[in-house]
Amino acid sequence: MAKKTLSKLPKRKGEFTYHGKSLEELKRLSLEEFALLVPARQRRTIQRGFSEQHKKLLHKVRSSDPNIRTHLRDMIVLPEMLGMKIAIHSGKEFTPIEMIPEMLGHYFGEFVMTRKRVSHGAAGVGATRSSKFIPLK
Repeated sequence: MAKKTLSKLPKRKGEFTYHGKSLEELKRLSLEEFALLVPARQRRTIQRGFSEQHKKLLHKVRSSDPNIRTHLRDMIVLPEMLGMKIAIHSGKEFTPIEMIPEMLGHYFGEFVMTRKRVSHGAAGVGATRSSKFIPLK
């Protein structure tokens, strides 16, 4: 019996393409050419120009710094970031995220949740009328 490989990467048939372009083609595109492929909101952000903080993050990405931590949840995943591990702030802690091809064109904040899942416990003694009759150990 073959060993199952547990991978977090999604299953895809064949080579990954983004709007008809392969990964090699995407990495060769300039920022303006890539902007034409992304949705309107992201295209507008790229065309208006990045802020100083965004440019500083891009400089770290281009210098292939292994420890990138950022608060910029509104940064767009660009082709040059693919394969990198970037720690994104959730408001409480930095969560390392591996940039995979399916993330192209999305914002960093979409991959790190800012709120924890609510898990309610059992009601305490005295919380309801019926708990009055539960014998205490």
